[in-house]
Amino acid sequence: MKVVSIMNLKKSEELYKEAVNYLVGGVNSPVRAIKPYPFFVSHAKGSKLYDIDGNKYIDYCLAYGPLIFGHANEKIINEVKQQLEKGSAFGTPTEIEVKFAKEIVSIVPCAELVRFVNSGTEATMSAIRLARGYTQRNKIIKLEGGFHGAHDSVLVKAGSGATTHAVPDSLGIPPEVAKNTILAKPNDPETLERIFKAEGESIACMILEPVMGNIGCVLLDNEYLKLARELTQEYNTLLIFDEVITGFRLALGGAQEYFDITPDLATLGKIAGGGFPIGIIAGEKEIMESFSPLGKVYQAGTFNGNPVSLTAGFTAVKLLKEENVIKKANEASEKLRKGIKDVLEELELELALNGIASMTTLFFTEEVKNYEQALKSDREKFMLFHRKLLTQGVFLPPSQFETWFTSYKHGGEDIEKTVEAMEKALKELYG
Repeated sequence: MKVVSIMNLKKSEELYKEAVNYLVGGVNSPVRAIKPYPFFVSHAKGSKLYDIDGNKYIDYCLAYGPLIFGHANEKIINEVKQQLEKGSAFGTPTEIEVKFAKEIVSIVPCAELVRFVNSGTEATMSAIRLARGYTQRNKIIKLEGGFHGAHDSVLVKAGSGATTHAVPDSLGIPPEVAKNTILAKPNDPETLERIFKAEGESIACMILEPVMGNIGCVLLDNEYLKLARELTQEYNTLLIFDEVITGFRLALGGAQEYFDITPDLATLGKIAGGGFPIGIIAGEKEIMESFSPLGKVYQAGTFNGNPVSLTAGFTAVKLLKEENVIKKANEASEKLRKGIKDVLEELELELALNGIASMTTLFFTEEVKNYEQALKSDREKFMLFHRKLLTQGVFLPPSQFETWFTSYKHGGEDIEKTVEAMEKALKELYG
């Protein structure tokens, strides 16, 4: 199959020049700020994005994970249209809240009660507040490189050592807020044990992504996950699985089903919203009842339990149960990884290819099992790789530290074209 260059971005360039006058940096999220300017999407369908200049791209970003069905799934869209005709928000309880919550409790191992919010950031922020309120402790543990939304307690970076208390990773976060966040190194059991031995009695929760998805796709060892569960139980610390990415992706019941490890609380999002904004906190009844109105941990929101998002999410979960969506999405990524592996072997390149289920990342370094190793990736080379793929109609997330996703709409032709495009790009980079 011949790979054809299709890049004509004149309209996108003009629109970006206008956008910078009205939007901060011309975009609404930093990762979208592709240099020298991003392409602007007009519409999408299945595995493809279409920009305002008429270019078509095979999409492996998929809105950073929600679209396991591909773009514009007709069944989800039709259900949402019917809901919109009834109303978009009410500020009162609705039947769909009960139906969807009941479905989640039946699927997600840790779920006994549910609270619906509006984003993954809201879900993790509220789950941490819940853990602190329930345990009456202030400190939390997160993993270096773990991303749990853009809120103060977790938007931190490492200090001088793996057990050092964190310092803010953004202006506007008071150091006294971040000082209660302890950083642990992924896949380093000895350090984790030392942290708990030193401070376990003051730690409210440990929050982690069972598969780290925001430094690229980085897998946590099963033994490390088991140790996290054992230590949190020993010290009466709550274990929070941030499953905003892995929920309904690794398995119907998420990573906790896949790895057979049940946390105390889980946060869900992305796929759970069927392409619409959503966040979910799910967990043990006794803990969840600390939320208002039953308990003293306050959590509220105008759009909590929004009927449009819940209709989309409820429909999405039904489709996941009825069709082989997860299996097909996984098979697409497996074929993609096999194709890339073959290319790397042919070109004698020692690059780290990480992946699980429908999540994949190629790192421009030799091995990535933690944050430190991820940072050794050649980011400049990745961006050259990214641009070369764009010219061939393949869109990856525009950062070395984002995960690539496949949907059940990514077919054999998509994978074949992608592997050929990657082979061509790698040959040009290393030739």
